[in-house]
Amino acid sequence: MNGQAGRSEITRGAGEDIRRRMLTGLWVSALLAILGFLVVYPILMLLLGALTDTNPVVEGFSLSHLSIANFLTVLANPNVAEALLNTLIACGGGTLIAVVIGLLFSWIVVRTNTPFKGFIAAASVLPLFAPPLVAGVAWAILGSPKTGLINTLFKWIGLDWRIDLYSLWGLVFVFGIYYAPYVYMFTSSALRNMDPSLEEAAEISGASAFATLFSVTFPLIMPAIVSGMLLSFIVMLGIYGIPAVLGAPTNLSVLTTYIFKLTNWSPPLYNTAAAVAIILMVVTGMLVLLQQKVLSGRSYTTVAGKAFRPRSLDLGRWRWFTFGLGVVYLVVVVVLPILALIVAAFRKFMFIRDAASLFDARQYSWMHFESIFDNPLTMRSIYNAVEVGVITAVVGGALAFAIGYTIHRTQVMGRRWIDLISTVPVAIPGLVVGVAYLWAWIGIPGGLYGTIWILALAFIARFMPDTVKALSTSFLQIHRELEEAAWVCGRGMLGTIRTIVLPLARPGMIASMTLLFVLAIRELGSSLFLYTSDTMVMSVLLLDYYEGGNLGKTAAFSLVQTVLLGVLIGGANWLSRGATQGSVVRAG
Repeated sequence: MNGQAGRSEITRGAGEDIRRRMLTGLWVSALLAILGFLVVYPILMLLLGALTDTNPVVEGFSLSHLSIANFLTVLANPNVAEALLNTLIACGGGTLIAVVIGLLFSWIVVRTNTPFKGFIAAASVLPLFAPPLVAGVAWAILGSPKTGLINTLFKWIGLDWRIDLYSLWGLVFVFGIYYAPYVYMFTSSALRNMDPSLEEAAEISGASAFATLFSVTFPLIMPAIVSGMLLSFIVMLGIYGIPAVLGAPTNLSVLTTYIFKLTNWSPPLYNTAAAVAIILMVVTGMLVLLQQKVLSGRSYTTVAGKAFRPRSLDLGRWRWFTFGLGVVYLVVVVVLPILALIVAAFRKFMFIRDAASLFDARQYSWMHFESIFDNPLTMRSIYNAVEVGVITAVVGGALAFAIGYTIHRTQVMGRRWIDLISTVPVAIPGLVVGVAYLWAWIGIPGGLYGTIWILALAFIARFMPDTVKALSTSFLQIHRELEEAAWVCGRGMLGTIRTIVLPLARPGMIASMTLLFVLAIRELGSSLFLYTSDTMVMSVLLLDYYEGGNLGKTAAFSLVQTVLLGVLIGGANWLSRGATQGSVVRAG
């Protein structure tokens, strides 16, 4: 009897093992199929478009006439070479400014006794919350060579100075000040984790504080500096809004604006646009690989097993100078652009005869706000943006949770492929995602093109790496023994996820879904090729207002979008704090 019972138990165990393997295989296959649909298929269709000469709208798709003629045409086109050169100068110059600003403020916040360091830290990351298109519009109002508010101020105080941000160097400046937070985030974290005894040893040897800074501190955090620098460069490569605003008046093209022009010509040059998009994607991909591999062969270990506290350099009276730098940065990056938007949004006409008329209350009214809200497209675009944001947040958050759990909490076969494919969109600029989805769905009757869902799916694919990365910390913080205890108590995997993992990871889930929501509302590049008159979103309508030449409406709608994003971010922070407290109570 005991032998029969033992054989029955073994048979049942073998059956459970087979069932578990089948479910695991189905789970991995389903995730790979979803990722293939979201990422692999659009990229393959984009490549097909670059290798053919057919129009997907008129002729559909065809595998005939495959050649590299489009790439050869693009590479021989002087306009493409000019756009590429402008792109490299704008992104390269902007990256240098971003490195200087980001590195300076990370040192001020982490390594000095500058007063109000929390204020400076907050000011250093505020530009991340401004949509690039809104930033471009604000600086167009400030730095226009003829009607710019800064030039008006110079004229009023009698200075014979004039700035012109409708230029390549204006693009470099705006890129640099708005993407410095990427460098700040990387380098401030590295400085906090660096053992100060290494700097103390240099100073004992006779090196001055600033000599130590450049010979010990910065060289030791070089991986963080290079990572922040490459990330800034990569992000700038894919930005459309700022070049579209500051480059349009002087026909200054970069790769992103050139791609959009190709699809707006008559007839649209979809194949050429696909070829340029592939080139941009390859350049971005090479930079992403470089970011992962650079400096990997050298040792930069600065965190030892012993405890330490980051030291603060006593700047004496100079600490007020470093505080002043923080105030100046806040004024330049946040205060001036917001004031410019407010002036343009409420002023009846942007012609400003002199500085006195700038303060004339009779010149201001609500007419631009009344005008934009009288336009039925305004409320439709807000509704569409919120709808796309909700779909992106919910579906993208659920998918990111499934991917993150599979990668970080299991050992199933195929998880490395899931990790690889879900990371691929890091190397694909938003504009290229839009072109890829255009090629993937425009020629298919009854498909997704022209619906809200194609926008949401493009955003989910575009921001998937950001969401999975945001969730990874939450997964890594949950000890495996909690899941093992649930399994011992008879819980299955889904029951364990529902009762243990999901409640503990709830703050990370809310934060990642909020991130997706905000990114979806402010995304422009992917939307440009996928919207219709019925699915127009806020960012596209804002660009439409600007290209229509009405600066007042543009500024008013920019303020509406900014206020909406501010409310959403504030609400998300409140929800996240509540979720964190609830998770702590349940875990306790």
